[in-house]
This record gives sequence, C-alpha cells and structure tokens, in this order.
Amino acid sequence: MLFALSVTISLSAQELPAGSGRDQVARRCLTCHEIDLIAQQRLSPGAWGREVDKMTRWGAGVEAAEREGLVAYLASHFPPVGAEAAAASGHDEGTFTRACLVCHEADLVVAQRLAPPAWTREVDKMIRWGAVVNDSEKAALVEYLASRYPVR
Repeated sequence: MLFALSVTISLSAQELPAGSGRDQVARRCLTCHEIDLIAQQRLSPGAWGREVDKMTRWGAGVEAAEREGLVAYLASHFPPVGAEAAAASGHDEGTFTRACLVCHEADLVVAQRLAPPAWTREVDKMIRWGAVVNDSEKAALVEYLASRYPVR
C-alpha cells in the first residue's frame, strides 16, 4: 500500500511546474490532493500562507522551515488569474468572477439562494478561506449576490 501511494505521488509530481519548492508540494500536498485541486485555487501569497497553515493544522506535517518555500512556490505557480483587471473594473460581476469562480463553479453559488445577512456571512467565510475581496468590494459583492441569487 505504501509503495502504491509513493508511485502515485511521483507520477502526480511530474505534472507540477518545475521550481524550488516542487518537491515540498509533492511531499506535503499531493499525498491528500490531486494536482487539479491545487492548481484551481489561484491564490495570493497571503491566501496561500493561510491555506498552508490550515492544512498544517489538519495534519499536513509541514515543517516551519519549509513553510516559506512552499508558500512561495504555490504563489508563484498558482497566482490569482486576472485579479488586477477585474479589480480595476470595479464591476460587481467582475469581483464575483475573480474572487468566487476561481475556486468553484457558479452552480454552487446559485444553489445557495441566501438573504443578504447570510451572503455576508458566506463572503466572510470565503475571505477567511482565501478569497481575495477587499473591504470596498465586499459590500458590493454581497449586494450583487443577494440581488442575483435571492432567497426563493
């Protein structure tokens, strides 16, 4: 069983972009996750730091000395996509696309159908989990979600 896991890790690790920290990601992340889960995150360095800290609390076994290299690798190879362009537009749908749809499909959001206070709690939770939404975008995003996906 251990041998099979080791083979799976090395095959998945070959899909990771080359660079300092690649072996750490293979060793610490790919034991539980497929590469696609990591690649779809597209987080800022701070958000990757929070993600690594969360996974460490959940048992990832990341040594304190390797944390910085791990976060740097993830942030450089899996950064937010188009964050600058979407943020510059100031459009609520742009914030939704940039901050929400990088991690999950719209169907998950559509299924929520929440009232404004519940959307606020949901957005706060996603920010804690790494969504890149600043204070000035948050209220507009909640308003957008509540108007577009209201309680039925």
